[in-house]
Amino acid sequence: MLTPCLPSGFTQEEDERAQRALLDAYLADTGTWDLGLWYYSPMTLAFTDHLDARLIVYDCMDELSAFKNAPPQLTERETRLMRHADVVFTGGQSLYESKRRFHHNVHAFPSSVDVAHFAKAREPLSEPDDQTPIPRPRLGFYGVLDERFDAALIGAVAAARPDWQFVMLGPVAKIGPADLPHAPNIHYLGQKSYDDLPRYLAGWDVALMPFAINEATRFISPTKTPEYLAAGRPVVSTPIADVVSRYGESGVVRIAGDAVSFERAIESALDDGRDRAAFIGRVEAVLAGTSWDNTCAAMLAEVKKCAS
Repeated sequence: MLTPCLPSGFTQEEDERAQRALLDAYLADTGTWDLGLWYYSPMTLAFTDHLDARLIVYDCMDELSAFKNAPPQLTERETRLMRHADVVFTGGQSLYESKRRFHHNVHAFPSSVDVAHFAKAREPLSEPDDQTPIPRPRLGFYGVLDERFDAALIGAVAAARPDWQFVMLGPVAKIGPADLPHAPNIHYLGQKSYDDLPRYLAGWDVALMPFAINEATRFISPTKTPEYLAAGRPVVSTPIADVVSRYGESGVVRIAGDAVSFERAIESALDDGRDRAAFIGRVEAVLAGTSWDNTCAAMLAEVKKCAS
């Protein structure tokens, strides 16, 4: 993996010119010209669109143009990337339905999970120091706290149930501390490493997905859904389209659209968690055959079709 180190204070245009020069120099030094390009963001076209690649993959995980403070060039660059890509992958069904209109070779690959990693949370694990003092029941969320996070929803439920503790893991981005709900039973513990997530999950009674319903969440397919489930935690989510379509009838994810119904769904999820063996059995049926190995193999098969 190459990570460019650039001077601070560059404009976006200067950043892009510098990255193009660095990449060209690296390719020239190594004599690497038989290229396949795999894009996660159309913005990187700025320093790669001159390269002659025999295969171009666009791995589209989100509708980035709908995010807060999205670069104005993003839509135009995505149009160009779709025109040149050999295959397009999407991170969920809703995104697939959107992108298939613009390309002849689009495939949906909803979020998968490393079951073995998250299943560690099903067993007793040492409690993280910053979570130990927090009473039970604990209702947890991990992820970026940004415009996709329904702050009002969490604030309302926390106010209605001061006996519940809300544990929030993750960085704050594109919103300020004043935009987040604050109460004695809401605990912001900051960003945690992927390796540490099972230790936190092991101490939660219910896992939450309190996403706002807005343009930024219209096409998301949260990776945390199968991760929470693999950890053996009942899930309560707002009605994100891909969550509803994939897990709404699963019996392990409860869907609720407002504060009152979200509170009731959490109560039901707490009941679900009391019979852990039965719940784990339902989870394993839902996650059967779900793994990143299977996803990678299916994606590789599509790439090979394009390369043949």
